[in-house]
Amino acid sequence: MIISKRFKPVFSLIFLGLIVTHFLPACKTAKKIQASIEKKDTTSVHITRSSAEDSIAVIKTEMASLAKRKIDFKTFSAKVKVEYEDSRDKQPTITAYVRILKDSMIWISGYATVFNVEAFRVLVTKDSVFVLDKLKKEVSYRSMDFLQEVTQIPFDLKTLQDLFVGNPIFFSDSVISYKETESKVLLATLGQYFKHLLTLNKTDRVLLHSKLDDVDLTRNRTADITYGDYENNNGVPFATSREIIVSEKNKIDIKLNFKQYEFNKELSITFNIPSNYKSR
Repeated sequence: MIISKRFKPVFSLIFLGLIVTHFLPACKTAKKIQASIEKKDTTSVHITRSSAEDSIAVIKTEMASLAKRKIDFKTFSAKVKVEYEDSRDKQPTITAYVRILKDSMIWISGYATVFNVEAFRVLVTKDSVFVLDKLKKEVSYRSMDFLQEVTQIPFDLKTLQDLFVGNPIFFSDSVISYKETESKVLLATLGQYFKHLLTLNKTDRVLLHSKLDDVDLTRNRTADITYGDYENNNGVPFATSREIIVSEKNKIDIKLNFKQYEFNKELSITFNIPSNYKSR
């Protein structure tokens, strides 16, 4: 499956910039990352409490607070400005309209911002991904299992919807270190695929930064997600700006600016495939 240039931003948006079936296969054995990304071992963050018992109690409290602050929802819709750049070029800005029915499906319509023309439409379900190329009148289909196999990452619908609404992704409950500073709280966890360093604002515990390092040292794959410009509508802190930087052999930079967003409004999703579209 070859992804055309104009689809790169939306696939980056969905799959954390990993360019599902085009970028990653060529990078599996990469051993050097871009110098602009500083490789930091998340295990360098140490527990600072005076006793193990105190440290464990504090960690349990922080994990409980984190779980409580996780954004829960039934539906989500948004208008997102997407800027995408890799080591080769910068792509035109895309305006993406997103609709999510929790644990059921994600629908995305992408418009070329300059011409205001719908260029593609994407539907992600629990086991499938459909892409309509509205300009070429083509439809593509891949199973979620196929994408997981190619990327060697356990992408699923839940992970993708958490990425959109601003919840931590690939975050394990196996805490390996904890630290407090004057303004921040840092939690490091170790999962099957990633070491994850999470940075929270100490005052209100909103998520500021997420750093993922591949546990497979031969991959040298890292992802940095920065959350900012929080708004608090109906008691839900929501980061309206995100920057996602993924690096392995090459670097990918995706900026998301949420222009509009709503939780728990009645939504309908239709995804019709015109009969004159060709499969590829």
